[in-house]
Amino acid sequence: MDRFRTMMCLLALLLGLLTSCEKPYVGVKAEESEENYNVILRVTGFETIDFDDAASTRASDEVTNLCSRLNVVVYNGETKLKSVAQKKDDDNFGVIALSLPQGTYKVAVIGHNSDGTATVTTLDKISFKNNLVTDTFVYCDELEVTGDQQVVDVELRRVVAMFRLMLTEPLPADIRQLKFYYTGGSSTLSANTGYGSVNSKQTVVLDVASGQTQFEVYTIPHAETGKLKLTITALDATQTPIHERLFEEVPVQRNKITRYTGSLFEEAASESGGLNMRMHLSSEWDGEEEYQF
Repeated sequence: MDRFRTMMCLLALLLGLLTSCEKPYVGVKAEESEENYNVILRVTGFETIDFDDAASTRASDEVTNLCSRLNVVVYNGETKLKSVAQKKDDDNFGVIALSLPQGTYKVAVIGHNSDGTATVTTLDKISFKNNLVTDTFVYCDELEVTGDQQVVDVELRRVVAMFRLMLTEPLPADIRQLKFYYTGGSSTLSANTGYGSVNSKQTVVLDVASGQTQFEVYTIPHAETGKLKLTITALDATQTPIHERLFEEVPVQRNKITRYTGSLFEEAASESGGLNMRMHLSSEWDGEEEYQF
């Protein structure tokens, strides 16, 4: 019995020592108490986008209309100090609170619709999950942090071009996917310039729904305008190629839609051998160029 009491006393003593030496768990949200915040980044608008019944800027609670994810990075020179990722179902999506010492920083905010978070290797090398480009926006600027709390309103600019395929008739029932393979653009973004920073070979495979006639893919141009070499391949249920069309020198422009309208299975061109073109304005993009094929 005495031996048992002695063992119990030793265990109690050991537990007391462990408890007295244990440090409290602070977790990843230790910095997230409001008194520690001195910089609030607030996404308030999207530059150069026209909306039917909206002002030139949009409120932060409407960010989800265009972006499902936000990535925020803060650099001090070449050193990444902060990295924040938000999803559209997060509380306060579009409002980012930071704690930063006084000084000058470079801040980039990337809005996109990828399935995963963006990878920011450097401000000139930002890539997305599976190298798949979606509708993407960026803000990048210097931030002067003072000793006072400050709120910075951020406007993001669209940095992608869209290629839109409009078919004049539905695809045959045995066509289950369309594969878009294109070069001339980029799947990697430079936040500093707002342009593509890598010469990419992009491949996007889209499922075909019954009766579907519209398909869209994106790229990040290397300059305000550029040209793609685009191959569209129709695939059956076993991903066997059924038909293929090549489009060379497809014009693309940042924040514009290039629309090709025609039949994927007809090779007919205009009498001049070229493509007919006319401009159509879009309420969501800066403009849309239409080409018949």
